Amino acid sequence: MSSTTSPFPPIADYAFLSNCHTGALVAPDGSVDWLCLPAFDSPSAFGDLLDRGAGSFRFGPYGINVPTARTYVPGTNVMTTTWHTPRGWLLVHDALTMGPRRGPDTITPHTRPPADDDADHMLVRTVECLEGALEIELVCEPAFDYGRTPATWTIVGDDDHAADATGAGQTFRLSTDMLIGIEGGTARARHVLSKGDKAFCAVSWAEGLASPADAADAQARIDATIQFWRSWLARARIPDHPLRHPLERSALTIKGLTYMPTGATVAALTTSLPEAPGGERNWDYRYTWIRDTTFTLQALHYLNLDWEADEFMQFVADLEPNADGGLQIMYGIDGRRDLTESTRDDLGGYEGARPVRVGNGAFDQRQNDVFGAVLDSLLLHTTRSKHLPRRLWPLVQSQAAGATAAWREPDQGIWEARGKPQHYVSSKLMGWVALDRAAKLASIRDDDELAGRWRTTADEIRADILEHGVSDRGVLRQHYDTDALDASTLLAALFGFLPGTDERMRNTVDAIDSELTENGFVLRYRTDETDDGLSGKEGTFLICSYWLVSALAVVGEMDRATSLMERLLRISSPLGLYAEEFEVDRARHLGNFPQAFSHLALIEAAGRIILSDFRAELSL
Repeated sequence: MSSTTSPFPPIADYAFLSNCHTGALVAPDGSVDWLCLPAFDSPSAFGDLLDRGAGSFRFGPYGINVPTARTYVPGTNVMTTTWHTPRGWLLVHDALTMGPRRGPDTITPHTRPPADDDADHMLVRTVECLEGALEIELVCEPAFDYGRTPATWTIVGDDDHAADATGAGQTFRLSTDMLIGIEGGTARARHVLSKGDKAFCAVSWAEGLASPADAADAQARIDATIQFWRSWLARARIPDHPLRHPLERSALTIKGLTYMPTGATVAALTTSLPEAPGGERNWDYRYTWIRDTTFTLQALHYLNLDWEADEFMQFVADLEPNADGGLQIMYGIDGRRDLTESTRDDLGGYEGARPVRVGNGAFDQRQNDVFGAVLDSLLLHTTRSKHLPRRLWPLVQSQAAGATAAWREPDQGIWEARGKPQHYVSSKLMGWVALDRAAKLASIRDDDELAGRWRTTADEIRADILEHGVSDRGVLRQHYDTDALDASTLLAALFGFLPGTDERMRNTVDAIDSELTENGFVLRYRTDETDDGLSGKEGTFLICSYWLVSALAVVGEMDRATSLMERLLRISSPLGLYAEEFEVDRARHLGNFPQAFSHLALIEAAGRIILSDFRAELSL
């Protein structure tokens, strides 16, 4: 189905809102098409993103669906939309509001130390008439439990300014200074605004369903949210460089995908946005992937966001390991282990892409790269903080033991292929990372015996990869039984497995650049060469393209790195966001959105380019 006739907005046209507990996606027409309450991985109350009847919440001018301008309030995750109608001009603000902490959070209890600010647990929307006189409308049509349960509405009080929506064991309150009318499962309101007039509406799932008292209170909550995001961003180290703005937007997006109660980070806000249009490559990404830890820590430390880095490391330390001491490849944002996958066959899917999945069946896959991700994270954090907490040393030992026991075994690889296990080079590479970092951590603790033992194993893994994982033309393979290329071998450059001057590293970077790209954008692998257990073609992977930027920088190809970086920045969404993939033929984003991995890789690639540019300036 083409995007010109589809009832679904393009994925990249959505605005992302966050209160660091959950997130919302707002379509260009002013409709909230995705919001899960009260947390990222809760069932959706507004789910039109996955089925046009699964719940939405529109606030904007009546009869006008195309806005004049949409932008974030600079330095925030607060959205502004400007509307021009035949009768005037409107300005709308949308925010999942944040404010000073007012006591224990009973909605989403915290396991981390409480911060000074926290979520209000409400979505607040304000409107101001800038010119003329025009009619605005509010249409709130929730459908709880991923669209299964229409709302039952109850008017609150006797002035028709608030109503409670209930379904599937959930209740939220809609409040507004407009008069609410109930039509079946829908709450509606209309009002004419003249120049200077303001109005508001809010959806609250806070304790006691607390809501803004009036338009001034609603605006004050939005102002407090703007202040929260700007104060947070002021703590980040963002160099004065042309890449400053994409770095800021990526930092705000990563923070927005962080679950404040535990310190976990979700891979993306959504589930089941398709990697292949209309296909079956649809996954639930509202969980924490342990492999992301090292990329998250790198990004947070690069940006000087050490508090967030420590929160995330403490979340990892709290996780319950498997029987062998290793960690699962992913966990729930509350640390739960069981992410059993089910399908919601009553939902039509985004542009007909089915099935819609809740949970992720890959949670119990064998993926040997997990050990390296954890130990690289621990070394990064220890080096930065100059301290290895006592509670983390057992994690070092268990992960090193796990990597030692597992590195010779085949697995599903970094891409969670649902075909048969293979000896993936990237998994072996992360096994080397695990033992290399473990040896360095042991040295920090002056445990020379352990450091020597782990260093010997790291050298053994390295020798095995260089013997079996390099093709006859001197290029790193996808796995030991193929000469197929895989973008994950670029990690050899990023993790220092081979120096940038090594011919095999240069050969690998050049081969991927010339043979594993579409119009210059990088594929994970060729689906016709890889048994991933699925049918259909997928788009180019944005993280892989950013890895190529970083790898080009490592091998000294700065002009090529900068050129690719510029191309990647040009295909960002209108609001500077990235999904997981980019479909080159139709120049559109695919996959779950916004995607943390894409933004994390952008931060690393930008950091390498900025460092090179600053060094070049110093040498002049």
